[in-house]
Amino acid sequence: MAPQREWFEKDYYKVLGVAENAAQKDIAKAYRKLAKQYHPDANPGSEERFKEISAAYDVLGDEARRKEYDEVRRLGAAGNPFANMGGGAGRGGFTTGNFRVDDLGDLLGNIFGRGANRGGRTAGAGRAGTGVGGPQRGADLETGLHLSFLDAVNGLTTTVNVTSEVPCHTCAGSGAAPGTAPTVCSVCAGRGVIQDNQGLFSFSQPCQACNGTGFRVEHPCPTCQGSGVEYAARQVKVRIPAGVEDGQRIRVKGRGAAGRNGGPAGNLYVVVQVDFHPIFGRRGKDLTLTAPVTFPEAALGATITVPTLDRPVTLKVPAGSKSGRTLRVRGRGVPASSGGGDLLVTVEVAVPAKASPAEREAIEQLGDLMKGDSLRHHLWGEV
Repeated sequence: MAPQREWFEKDYYKVLGVAENAAQKDIAKAYRKLAKQYHPDANPGSEERFKEISAAYDVLGDEARRKEYDEVRRLGAAGNPFANMGGGAGRGGFTTGNFRVDDLGDLLGNIFGRGANRGGRTAGAGRAGTGVGGPQRGADLETGLHLSFLDAVNGLTTTVNVTSEVPCHTCAGSGAAPGTAPTVCSVCAGRGVIQDNQGLFSFSQPCQACNGTGFRVEHPCPTCQGSGVEYAARQVKVRIPAGVEDGQRIRVKGRGAAGRNGGPAGNLYVVVQVDFHPIFGRRGKDLTLTAPVTFPEAALGATITVPTLDRPVTLKVPAGSKSGRTLRVRGRGVPASSGGGDLLVTVEVAVPAKASPAEREAIEQLGDLMKGDSLRHHLWGEV
């Protein structure tokens, strides 16, 4: 992506409120917080602020673009091809003594591994996709989706509601009123850039007449005022894979905000929130379950029946099992294409809150036989 005017004029780190050495996850976190705060649906009248936040994240959220942006910013005014520099010592500090550049785009192109197209148009200008007013990628969007425990385990295909920029329904995204069409810019002849020859220097600058698009809209669309996009509610189909976990982000490619000037749409990220299950818990691909057993079952061993996601299974509780012991039922966890998990059953010895007379008599007899003082003496010795 070639450097744009905004890269020199706007501090995207300041826009998102993060430090220049912030980690990518912190940048994403800051973007999500601001996007939620300034989304036009939640905060009417904040469209421009929302667009500014989205533009900043479009660059800083991509590691490759962020690296280019940082390099451009390090050049400062000296590397700004959009500044009005004279033929002598320009405002950027360059002199023409022993320095000859046919196009400052060459200099920037060498920095980022790209050359300039010397046919009068830089490699990243105008309709090619990266000029100031050229095709622009739409912003990434994020929305939440509530799932039941079983839907998260089994997976499903559903829809989410999204309100975002979409191609204008009146002009189909062209920006021109019905019955008209954008015309080729007469100033730049459709190239999107103009050449400014100043002695030894030759600068390519985005055409101000068409904002670098190469086209002009003489009769703007009454619905979108020539922008080519409008805000609208829509439903997006999303496939949730089996085994999705709480907080997981599902990417739906190309279903984010619409691009401008023919640019591609952004992506939609669906953040999953999973409800609790009344019986099962979850630990990755494994399901967890607590099974109450009586003291005789724990002491002497028993075969008990435990539920699973589909049908009950029998489980052998070994004799002498202590409360808190975990037993594994293989293959009865969360299904997955790479191999499902297991069911982890934790044995919990049940103690009656209020014993019946018969139970009390039996427990007292057992207590006389087991002699708790002797057991504690065996473990601790004399206290």
